[in-house]
Parts: sequence; structure tokens; C-alpha cells
Amino acid sequence: MKNLIAFFGSPRRMGNTEILMEHFLKGVAETRRYNIEKIFLRDLKISPCLEIYKCKENGRCIIDDDFQKIYDMIENADIISLSTPVMFYTVSAHTKILMDRCQSFWVKKYILEKNTKPKEGYLFSVGATKGAKLFDGITMTVKYFFDTFDCTLKESVLVRGVDEKGEIEKYPEILNQAYLLGKSL
Repeated sequence: MKNLIAFFGSPRRMGNTEILMEHFLKGVAETRRYNIEKIFLRDLKISPCLEIYKCKENGRCIIDDDFQKIYDMIENADIISLSTPVMFYTVSAHTKILMDRCQSFWVKKYILEKNTKPKEGYLFSVGATKGAKLFDGITMTVKYFFDTFDCTLKESVLVRGVDEKGEIEKYPEILNQAYLLGKSL
């Protein structure tokens, strides 16, 4: 079986992005082809990157916290899915800390010239406003974040105009889109 890591980046439990990604994961689970590992970033103790740059020695961060187990999971993953609400036109703080700690993967790839096995990536994001550029920052950020560990952003489900907790449930067509995307893997 292949490995899928689902990073939940919302600070809110059972918020819109979590509900959206859970529909995706339900579809994935029905394929019976993936081991699914759910990571709720809000529950982890992860320091921001401190730019110690010991990662230049072997591509691995030396800060001893919950990121260490995530590092190994990312290396072994075939698929990475990420959900995050829009926070000032970018990802949540929990998600950003994860991204910054993956600087060690950037060092491994671009300084040490060691690649990680190729992966596919999926993004799920919900924002309160309906602005045309609402997801531009998130999409670009996630694309380059994924690139650090040889992950290609394959598809995104991005939802505008949803803010209140659970409001995504009013859009069954979007939830079904996420579910069908999961089944298609």
C-alpha cells in the first residue's frame, strides 16, 4: 500500500477545511490503496525554524520536537494533502510553522543535492471572502512548499465565501467534489 499524509492546518476543530478534507479522505479510504496518516498541526509541539542550519550537514533539522516524526513521514509519503483556512491571504500559522521547518528538505534538495521520492500533493482551502485573488498567495506558497520534498501540487479544492464553523456543509456539491477526488486516486 501507498502512504498518504493528511496535514490539517486549521486552529479550529471540525472547521470547514477539516470537514472538506475528511470528505476527500473518505474517498481515498474507499480505494483501499493507501495508509492514511492524519496530522493535526494544532496538536503538535513544533518550534519555528531557528535558522541554526545544522541541516546543511545531512538535510535533517536538529531541533528535537514533534517535527522529527513528521520529517520521516514526509520522506516516506506517496501523497501529501494539506488543508488550511485562509489567514490574511496565506496559510494558517500552524501550517506556516510546518512549512518553515521543512527548510531542512530545501537544504537537502538544493544544497546537498539529494532528492526525496516523488509525491503528489493536494490542497484544500476555505476563505471567508469572495475576492478574485483570495487563493493566489496560498496556492503559490503551497506549490513551492511541496517542491522542497519533490511533491507536485496536482489539484486543489478552494472554496470562497465560507467562514462560520460548519458552513461548508451547506455546499454538498463541493464536499462531493472532494470525495470524488479522493476516490480517483
